[in-house]
Amino acid sequence: MKRWSQVIVVAVLAAGVAAAYVNRDHLPLIGGGKPATAGKPGAGGPPALPVKTAAVRRMDVARTIEAVGTAQSNEAVTITAKANGIIERINFQEGQQVKAGAIIVELEAAESNAKINELRASRDAAKLAYDRALALVASRNVAQARVDELAKAFEAAEARLSAERARFSDSVIRAPFDGKLGLRKVSLGALVRPGDAITTLDDTSLIKLEFDVPETVLGGVTIGNTVAAQADALRDRKFTGTLSTIDSRIDQTTRAVRVRARIPNGDDVLKPGMFMTVSLTVGTIRNAVVVPEESLLAMGGEQFVYVIRDGRATRTRVQVGQRLPGFAQITAGLTGDEAVAVTGLQQLRDGMPVRQASSPVSGRPGPAVRES
Repeated sequence: MKRWSQVIVVAVLAAGVAAAYVNRDHLPLIGGGKPATAGKPGAGGPPALPVKTAAVRRMDVARTIEAVGTAQSNEAVTITAKANGIIERINFQEGQQVKAGAIIVELEAAESNAKINELRASRDAAKLAYDRALALVASRNVAQARVDELAKAFEAAEARLSAERARFSDSVIRAPFDGKLGLRKVSLGALVRPGDAITTLDDTSLIKLEFDVPETVLGGVTIGNTVAAQADALRDRKFTGTLSTIDSRIDQTTRAVRVRARIPNGDDVLKPGMFMTVSLTVGTIRNAVVVPEESLLAMGGEQFVYVIRDGRATRTRVQVGQRLPGFAQITAGLTGDEAVAVTGLQQLRDGMPVRQASSPVSGRPGPAVRES
């Protein structure tokens, strides 16, 4: 047992001697008393990492907000019957563009038409009797009371004829405005009742888009503001319109106000019911701090940039505000007179030495498109 203990002690001593020999350059007594110089550029430390940098800018930035909404027709209605009847004629095709007043469907109205002829004859007879009495009243061959009685009879006959004509007009269903008809929901010879859907009619020459705006930016929302919208189904298209209506009330739950924009749709590519995202400009941020978007490094739900100062990179936490094409506004963390790294972010560490890889990155931000 004693022999085994001696073997273990000898092995440990041998391992210690080997380790000391391998690391002799870092031990003052073994390596000649040379101090460690790791981390010092040009003094045996790690080489400086080549990076491209960009100067932080200050400029005016358009402030925008993003929202979502659903496309709606400028005018929309479900065509229904106003009276009971059998469909006698269908005068439209599905998807047809029609003008206001165009006849959509005609119901059987033979009985009503006969009634109109009967009442028209009665009206004409009453008119003739009244005209004769009116001609004779001057010669006192007819009493004035009789003339008044015939005048009332004529008016009553005219009213009955007008009422029947109105009932007859209910058998002819017309388009209330210009638009495109939808799918046909009835067949020839079908019995329809008041309220039964026949088809739909939509005016899509103009699209209404409603969305909510936070009350915090309401001061910058005015009628006529330009909006830019995009539909999920048409990713390669962007649509512009103007703000037309601002609701008179703010929702007490969401603390937002509903607004409506109008978007021209002359080529009829937007359909009612489409989901759309919209950007609305609500003002200008003066003298904003702006950095290239590629200089941002996301870590743990926070945003950082590497500020380059005196040949070293300093990781700095920032708050991002307005997003722009290729650039981002910084609301906190930078003063506006720094330079930031735009390449090598994954290799950079806080305090690491760096050198300029090439000429600094330049460029000017475009218009703002959204707010984070």
